[in-house]
Amino acid sequence: MGNVIRYEHYGAVVAVDEDLQGKHREMCLCSRCGWFNPEDRDKNCVIANEIFAYCVAHNTVTPVFECPEFEETER
Repeated sequence: MGNVIRYEHYGAVVAVDEDLQGKHREMCLCSRCGWFNPEDRDKNCVIANEIFAYCVAHNTVTPVFECPEFEETER
């Protein structure tokens, strides 16, 4: 693991392991799921919407590693 750094993310100063900064999309199962539609929140996965809302409310980033609703898709 790398050093913990701080930077401004959407108006809040947050801490992050510099080796992991920006890697959440690569790791998150949502990015490979057929239910994932972040451009249209009304058609997006309910679980993804709730996790996103939590992250916005608390200035966090939460990649998903396990999900009961996952559906493989080609992107």
